Amino acid sequence: MQKSQIIRSEPDEHGHWGRFGGRYVPEILVAPLEELTEEFTRARQDNNFWRELNQLLRDYAGRPTPLFHARRLTAHAGGAQIYLKREDLLHTGAHKINNALGQALLARRMRKQRVIAETGAGQHGVATATVCALFGLRCVIYMGAEDVRRQALNVFRMRLLGAEVITVNAGTRTLKDAINEALRDWVTNVHDTYYLLGSALGPHPYPLMVREFQSVIGREAREQILSATGKLPRALIACVGGGSNAIGLFHPFIADERVRLIGVEAGGHGDSLGEHAARFHTGERSGGGCIGVLQGTMSYVLQDPNGQIATTHSISAGLDYSAIGPEHAFLHDNGRAEYISSSDSEALEGFELSARLEGIIPALETAHAILPAVRIARESTRDDAIIVNLSGRGDKDVQLIADLQR
Repeated sequence: MQKSQIIRSEPDEHGHWGRFGGRYVPEILVAPLEELTEEFTRARQDNNFWRELNQLLRDYAGRPTPLFHARRLTAHAGGAQIYLKREDLLHTGAHKINNALGQALLARRMRKQRVIAETGAGQHGVATATVCALFGLRCVIYMGAEDVRRQALNVFRMRLLGAEVITVNAGTRTLKDAINEALRDWVTNVHDTYYLLGSALGPHPYPLMVREFQSVIGREAREQILSATGKLPRALIACVGGGSNAIGLFHPFIADERVRLIGVEAGGHGDSLGEHAARFHTGERSGGGCIGVLQGTMSYVLQDPNGQIATTHSISAGLDYSAIGPEHAFLHDNGRAEYISSSDSEALEGFELSARLEGIIPALETAHAILPAVRIARESTRDDAIIVNLSGRGDKDVQLIADLQR
């Protein structure tokens, strides 16, 4: 890769970052995706669109979120200063509201009255149901049966907000299968339905669009850390499922080559296919990811030797997806970002560590990044700073943790 490509990390007009991304969809979805691309391109250049979105992010969602100096976690690590970007303090409890508000404004511009979405951990579903209630839009959420079981509180919240929640019993009954059902719905109802995809994946323009709406995280964090320390951080750390919270934090720092960008995948409870969701560990695991196409985009995908999509596992409902967003694949292959993994047990340890040392109960997804942050802090000096994206709060996971401890 040329250095200019690494620094810009922008897709071409067809939505490719290098060989990753693109638009691999049935013919019936080509026109709706072209329509969405054209509307997003117009909105991206419309100051009134950004003015309204920024006002909603401020007055409704609660931005800017604080950058909190985690002093007790820092003391425990004994190295670099650890800062937490507090996306958990947003309305609905996670970063997902940033993207949901932006796409709801697009749906309104396109005069779509029905919105569909998929959800895994439930936070994107809650955010989508919330913005649909705000704008008076009909809302349908697809959610795998296993995730419905794990995230009963969020299912209740979605229904309370007026959404219809459809349980998906096909396949692994998780996020991948929820996306499949949402795409089938969209194929059938393209004339009046907007698909509000929740992560930086899927066919173009979704990976670009979601990244643009989530980059507010990194823009704020950059300004806040410079104000607090007078210099850029040593590293940024975020959990990675599809990758929206991570790319939102990373993108405004991509040109700063001295800032390490570290994504943390779900290591699950083993190395074999079906026991984890670590797409990038091709050389270290007997069941790693390889390049393929899943749900409209080319990226790293967990597949068996016959090319069939593999099952995944994570203690967190939001990280057990078979593929990863194409921009992450691009950043991985050109070496700009690093991707590691945390096991289920390490995520639980990080969950408890954050709660006991800082009085902050993180989402299990976010908890995957806590122990890696401690390890990286120990490798750095006290004059350095690292930022962990605290992408969501753990209210939704408390019952699951309680059940595991019985």
